[in-house]
Amino acid sequence: MKLTKRNMVHFLLYLLLLAGLIIVVLPFCYMLSTSLKPNGALYEFPPRFFPSLEEITLENYDYIHHQGKFYMNFINSVLVSGITVLIAAFVAAALGFCIARFHFPGRRFLFLFIMLTMIIPGTTLIVPQYELAVKLKVINNLWGLIPFYVAWVIPYSTFMIKGFVENVPRELDEAIYMDGGGVFTVFFRIIFPLAKPGIASVSIFNFLTAWEEFPWANTVINDNLKRTLPIAISGFFGQHQFTQWGYVFALSVLSLVPILVIFIFCQKFFVAGLTAGSVKG
Repeated sequence: MKLTKRNMVHFLLYLLLLAGLIIVVLPFCYMLSTSLKPNGALYEFPPRFFPSLEEITLENYDYIHHQGKFYMNFINSVLVSGITVLIAAFVAAALGFCIARFHFPGRRFLFLFIMLTMIIPGTTLIVPQYELAVKLKVINNLWGLIPFYVAWVIPYSTFMIKGFVENVPRELDEAIYMDGGGVFTVFFRIIFPLAKPGIASVSIFNFLTAWEEFPWANTVINDNLKRTLPIAISGFFGQHQFTQWGYVFALSVLSLVPILVIFIFCQKFFVAGLTAGSVKG
């Protein structure tokens, strides 16, 4: 095959993508291999990336399995992330619908305000958020996480869903109004179903945000049985004067299972949401 400039560009592009794939996948492979090693094998020299067949053990997973509090931490993470996704999806869809379809005083300012909140680092708001949580009496409570997570993800979700709503032809709205339907009929029968790919795609990001969040959860929750998985994982650092890396990576691998399941079953919505949001119709 004749080597042309076009083929060379494609070869270099694929090589770059392969290098990026290796960089991304390598830490996950190391995490999985380490979770299958006994804790004593982690400090051997020279270190080995993969354990031998004789070294492979499930003792780290067995330890996690027999710790009942980690099941509670897992359930807490599922509840917090699930409720956050549901509330944020509905509120952001309603906000995106109102901003995209209706003209009212302060509409542009409202959308600009939503955009500006996206550039504020979350860690800078921990102190005022903590004071608010104290006044609301939600310290050491899962409800001290959910409202704040919802507030964090709504700006981005509204911004994305607004673009999907704008792609829905207004003629569909007008047809509903001519048949005697109201605003809620348009929202639930037209906008919400047609914007489902966009809602699904932002919901995946919202789930990841709530599932992986650490600083705020570590600030608000003190009870071990009410903590989420990231806090449970951090509990192994410095435990008994050294870090139990086998337990850390075993629990980290288990925490990835819900994320992988969501991506597998929601992949078509995720891809459709990204492609639909890139085209204005």
